[in-house]
Amino acid sequence: MSSLPRDSSAGRTAGGAMAHLAATLIDSCSAQQLPSLRREWADEDRTTWFYTPTDHGGLALSAQRPSQQQMTMRLVAEGLSAPAYNTVAAVIGLENVLDRVEGFSRDWGRERGRDPGLYWLRIFGSPQDRLWGWRFGGHHVSLNYVIEDGRLVAATPCFIGADPARSPLLGGGGELAPLHAVENAARSLVAGLSDAQMRRALLHPTAPSDIISGNRARMTPVSVPAAMIHMNDAKLWGDLLDDPRMAQLAEAIDQNAEAASGYGSDDHERLAIRETPSGLPASDMTPDQRADLHALIRAYESRAPEGVLAPTPESLDGVHFGWAGPLTEGNPHYYRIHGPDLLVEYDNTQRHANHAHSVWRRPESDFGFDVLAAHRSNHPH
Repeated sequence: MSSLPRDSSAGRTAGGAMAHLAATLIDSCSAQQLPSLRREWADEDRTTWFYTPTDHGGLALSAQRPSQQQMTMRLVAEGLSAPAYNTVAAVIGLENVLDRVEGFSRDWGRERGRDPGLYWLRIFGSPQDRLWGWRFGGHHVSLNYVIEDGRLVAATPCFIGADPARSPLLGGGGELAPLHAVENAARSLVAGLSDAQMRRALLHPTAPSDIISGNRARMTPVSVPAAMIHMNDAKLWGDLLDDPRMAQLAEAIDQNAEAASGYGSDDHERLAIRETPSGLPASDMTPDQRADLHALIRAYESRAPEGVLAPTPESLDGVHFGWAGPLTEGNPHYYRIHGPDLLVEYDNTQRHANHAHSVWRRPESDFGFDVLAAHRSNHPH
């Protein structure tokens, strides 16, 4: 489901605009900037992605001239719908809010712990090539794109988070809450389930400390939370763990989050992502419930540029919805939408349920895996 149509004019428009902007940015770079910005298409870094406050690899906004920063953000805008771009821009700005929340004292082994200049762009291959791609990411943002024959063919994994998830604004009750709509839509869906449906949808009475898929490049039939494994292979923190002091800090953050969830190995096994989806199947929902679930899925798919994705089938064949945690707003919670070539995860658990993560994935076609498989099949030698 949600495949990119092979004749998508919107995909060609987006791919062409991306190629122009990427080529212009490359031409503007100095000899010192280019090694950070560019990698070969086949570089293994292409499928590496993070959502933690570590070096994501590439040319950071803070290392770019103002005109280059604008060009980078124009490229980001081409990869997103207008609402998604606004959300990503707000998330980047939240680094300043989070800095204040933490007393301007967070130490990540650099001059400034929370820094909106630390979002990195990397280009894989050349915009003139038949196959190329790019990545933009930093704390709570990871955008990944593949362009084939001038057409945008992959726009996942797409991660957007928010910390704080809710920040007060002037005007008596106003809030900056970039992910509030997809949180409330899911809660509304759950609130409308019958008791029998809820027993099937409830994956666990309490929420996990993070999304289960973590930042894996490939989904496996069973996945445990990345927090349980990243200290061994730097799955979430990258080179930051080379510094023993930072490794200790990252471990403490994960341990505190795990302790707050109260999870043990049996709980993680219960939440595992398997080949057969868990939760309530859409086929056992009422028409109104399916319409609500369909709208929630479209909210995630609308992160992509308008018209690029084929419409999600309203039948939702094979799609399941699961929830973990209490329903009352303000409590830690998690939900998952899982179906054919579709995985959505959302959690708001940390910082007393004021720190949200969301990811939209197409497990069979993330990073253009389906395109590459088709190419290898047609060109075996």
